[in-house]
Amino acid sequence: MDQGAAQAPTRDARQALSFRVMLTFAIANLPIAAQGIALLIFLPRYFASHLHVDLVVIGTAFAVVRLIDIGVDPLLGILMDRTRTSLGRYRVWLLAGVPILMLAVWRLYFAPDGIGMAYLIIWLLVLYLATSILSLAYAAWGANLATGYHDRTRLGGVSQPVGVVAGMMILFLPAVAKSLVGPHAEDVQVMGLFIMVVAPIAIGFAAWRTPERIAPQVAGPAFTLKDYWALITRPAVLRLCLAAMALSLGPGWQGALYLFFANEILGFSIPAAAGLVAAALIGGAIGAPLFAQLSRRIGKHRTLMVATTAYSLGLFSFLLVRGGNVPMGALVMGWLGFAQAGYLIMMGAMMADVGDEVRLDQGRERMGLLYSLVTGATKIAGALAIGLSYPLLAWLGFRPGEGAVNTHQALLGLELAYYIGPVFFVMLGGFCFMGWRLTAERHGEIRRQLDARDAALTSG
Repeated sequence: MDQGAAQAPTRDARQALSFRVMLTFAIANLPIAAQGIALLIFLPRYFASHLHVDLVVIGTAFAVVRLIDIGVDPLLGILMDRTRTSLGRYRVWLLAGVPILMLAVWRLYFAPDGIGMAYLIIWLLVLYLATSILSLAYAAWGANLATGYHDRTRLGGVSQPVGVVAGMMILFLPAVAKSLVGPHAEDVQVMGLFIMVVAPIAIGFAAWRTPERIAPQVAGPAFTLKDYWALITRPAVLRLCLAAMALSLGPGWQGALYLFFANEILGFSIPAAAGLVAAALIGGAIGAPLFAQLSRRIGKHRTLMVATTAYSLGLFSFLLVRGGNVPMGALVMGWLGFAQAGYLIMMGAMMADVGDEVRLDQGRERMGLLYSLVTGATKIAGALAIGLSYPLLAWLGFRPGEGAVNTHQALLGLELAYYIGPVFFVMLGGFCFMGWRLTAERHGEIRRQLDARDAALTSG
């Protein structure tokens, strides 16, 4: 029996995870979500438009870093799962990621003009290391905090609005800074300063006030390569990883092209286009709890497929938005955020369910490793999203510089790329869950067996 393992909770206690605990834990998502939005939408364009870094250099740097970083995640997951301290298992990792994030944000968001590929690769590697540590620790801790089938979607329904708050701050802080400091305040640098200030406060508070339970494990040999191979080849894990890749590649592709598309095709100014992202965030805050409720009726996998279909159909609604029509643009963006929230929280909750199934079979905690596989899949998608879309724009003759004039052919290529890539990959992600078998009933039986075994190990 592992020393220091807490008594396994009863089934009723597991389902009674309070809103207060969920909200306290979700506060740690503030800097994680803020960094994700800034990196996806604003930072690559900042390198191209303000620091005059070539599109091919940016795309190559992001692709190289993502591919290098993929191998780091499984190692981090294994180390996290093996960590046992008086502070907990995942808590210490969440805290450790904060100073690394702050350093990377300082070097990238305040980068000097004239940086090259080497500079980008080095500091993007540090940034992705920090985000890997934070996101893996947060996801694995959350999966052990909310262990009930429906509690996990409830936690996603709370965490998503917290991410919306972070996104709203990221979007509107530059305007506030300009009103206070003047027009010389750089948008990306204001975002970077916000992340550096909020990260230690939000994560420190969540780590201080959230309980963490270390599950007991069955005695046996250490984790081997054979165990690792058995884990990654499980049909449920393969499905989740493929779906995670597709469901990240679609929105990642869209996000990489969004500001160019909104400005050149839809007729929005860059500030107006950035402001429309707020509608997507608000839509996500509304969609997360509603999809969580829907999953109680039809199950997580069916809810995910409903959400991916809704997202794909909604994307084509941009065909109705022209001439900088803000109300219509906000409506479409809100719908996309609404639908995306649905499939994102289902993905996280379903991987947690698979983690319980794996622990029942193997007798050891593998939650960090499992989430690292999903994170690795999303990083491959991130590498492909920017690594393919930016060079594609360059090949199509699109010019991203401020004041650049683009041909009709280049603009048509931009528009087609914006629609076709995201729709194809998001629908592929939904298709991965046809015939999914880890239902609420099956998960309930898994949890009953786990709780009985945990209680026996603890009392023994």
